[in-house]
Amino acid sequence: MALPSFNWWGKGSHKGTPVVVTMENPNWSMVELEAPSESDFQTSTVTQEKARGKNAKQLTWVLLLKAHRAAGCLTSVASTLFSLGSTIRRRVISGQTDNNDSTPSTENKTVKTRFYNCIKAFLWLSLLLLGFEIAAYFKGWHFGAPKLQLQYIFTAPFGVRDLFDGLYTRWVLIRVGYLAPPLQFLANVCIILFIVQSLDRLVLCLGCFWIRFKKIKPIPKQDAIVDLEENGFFPMVLVQIPMCNEKEVYQQSIAAVCNLDWPKSKILIQVLDDSDEPTTQLLIKEEVHKWQQDGARIVYRHRVIRDGYKAGNLKSGMSYSYVKEYEFVAIFDADFQPAPDFLKRTIPHFKDNEDVGLVQARWSFVNKDENLLTRLQNVNLSFHFEVEQQVNGVFINFFGFNGTAGVWRIKALEESGGWLERTTVEDMDIAVRAHLHGWKFVFLNDVECQCELPESYEAYRKQQHRWHSGPMQLFRLCLPDIIRAKISMWKKFNMIFLFFLLRKLILPFYSFTLFCIILPMTMFIPEAELPAWVVCYIPATMSFLNILPTPKSFPFIVPYLLFENTMSVTKFNAMISGLFQLGSAYEWVVTKKSGRSSEGDLVSLVEKETKQQRGESEPNLDETKTDILREQKSRQTKHNRMYTKELALAFLLLTASARSLLSAQGFIRSVVDVNTGGLELGWLPNENFRQRGLAESSVHRLLSSRFRF
Repeated sequence: MALPSFNWWGKGSHKGTPVVVTMENPNWSMVELEAPSESDFQTSTVTQEKARGKNAKQLTWVLLLKAHRAAGCLTSVASTLFSLGSTIRRRVISGQTDNNDSTPSTENKTVKTRFYNCIKAFLWLSLLLLGFEIAAYFKGWHFGAPKLQLQYIFTAPFGVRDLFDGLYTRWVLIRVGYLAPPLQFLANVCIILFIVQSLDRLVLCLGCFWIRFKKIKPIPKQDAIVDLEENGFFPMVLVQIPMCNEKEVYQQSIAAVCNLDWPKSKILIQVLDDSDEPTTQLLIKEEVHKWQQDGARIVYRHRVIRDGYKAGNLKSGMSYSYVKEYEFVAIFDADFQPAPDFLKRTIPHFKDNEDVGLVQARWSFVNKDENLLTRLQNVNLSFHFEVEQQVNGVFINFFGFNGTAGVWRIKALEESGGWLERTTVEDMDIAVRAHLHGWKFVFLNDVECQCELPESYEAYRKQQHRWHSGPMQLFRLCLPDIIRAKISMWKKFNMIFLFFLLRKLILPFYSFTLFCIILPMTMFIPEAELPAWVVCYIPATMSFLNILPTPKSFPFIVPYLLFENTMSVTKFNAMISGLFQLGSAYEWVVTKKSGRSSEGDLVSLVEKETKQQRGESEPNLDETKTDILREQKSRQTKHNRMYTKELALAFLLLTASARSLLSAQGFIRSVVDVNTGGLELGWLPNENFRQRGLAESSVHRLLSSRFRF
């Protein structure tokens, strides 16, 4: 049975060879197909060639457009780099570097540049070595080449070899025989110190976890609370506010202290002003006089001879005869704002605890979210209070006094020798001496006192320099007293090894030496190795533990790692200065305040206070706001400074990372096994593998004769 045929190629008839398909199944029919003709193939080919030509033109235009955009991008990058270079050159010429500061410095300029010169020398050496490695690659240098085998190094005359070959091969021999062994030894020492310090930090974190799990915290005796609330027994308290040229924040601290919830007859406030600016002195005097008219017991004291910095200022405040009438002294720096119930939450801990000499409150920060620098500072200080201070306070009743937001028993101060001006960390000094005399300390993690973090890197760097150089000065002075003290061996071990050596000396030493010097040098001296767990895993774990007290800071863990690496320069320099009594060890610079909290918290505080006590809030409030705005506008706009030590270290690490990246990609590889004499030096993809065995055996024999492995 035949069915009509179907035309598969269009309406027109086509000439071609017919194809007949026969199906054996009776349910199917036969279909006649016509194959395409040669003209159809020719027409299709022409159409495809036209389309291909059109696509080629379009692709050419697209590529030209992309090339134009790339050229524009390169031009903009080049102009940006040129302008950046011009800016850097202009800053350097004009002196806008870290060596230029409006604050007078007592640091010797020779001492100040010595550390920078050391870092700069390492930088230039690393650049030279990186250039050697790249030049060796492009010259096709490797030990498989006959002219560069080690036999040739010792036997061939110098004139036959070119200068580069001679220098580079000699460098390899010196590196293997003389540089790698001491570098590996120093790396091993730093690794041991790193492990010990990491274990100490881990133990502190476990102690903090135990405190939270068991809900351990200092609780005052019930009798002390009853005496305050029901019997009205309030001991005499002296409050001291030391300040020096801090016109941005003096109002907020004075206002907060004058609003403490304590009977006015039982409290006296001393404003200890060391300002040398007449305008600042006048402003502080007027503020004190204003609160005196409102009934506050507050006095203004100004020293004529300003010796001893903050320690001398506090000592002068304790020298007045009326101080004998007071039992406790609370200390607040100029930017601290205690809550009204601060004394009611701290003083009861002294009741019936005659061996308690200090009650320390925790700091909280009004500007912790101001910028990236304040966020990273908040991570460090939160760990310091939440973990270090709290664990030491609970388990051993000793920690370093923070210099502010604390209440001292005056008897403890007097028995410990009072304030001494011998170091720049007078707070740690008095804490150590009080502990040696048997006094115990209490840390209250749930009592917070608001303060302000430095918002500029310059201010923060000077603060950290003082905080890390002072402990080393104190360690030199207190070591004989600690050894002779009549305390237990455990307390002596804790104070000497844990408190001073491990946390104040070893930590900045290995942080800078291991990660900023040894690690980059191992990139250029690969025979000295650092395990991956030292470079990566343990630092990441320790950073994770540091951020645990501030969970909201986890997105900043990478900037935190880089920030700590950068600050290791300042901390190491300060530690060395304090340990060896260099010129900058006794440098004291007051941390600059921005007065952030005075814009909001102070205004609200003044509004509340004036409505309750003064009754004439509007003029005073307007005056306060005007003063705040005037102070904000009067600040001089400063250029962003260039910090040469930090920049030199950054370029050193960048050079080392470039060397590591090239090595990982197989661009440069040069490793000599100093233990077996085996050689893997620059084996390039096009090397002659047949000569590798001869080269390795020759190297082993010659190195063994030259250097005693």
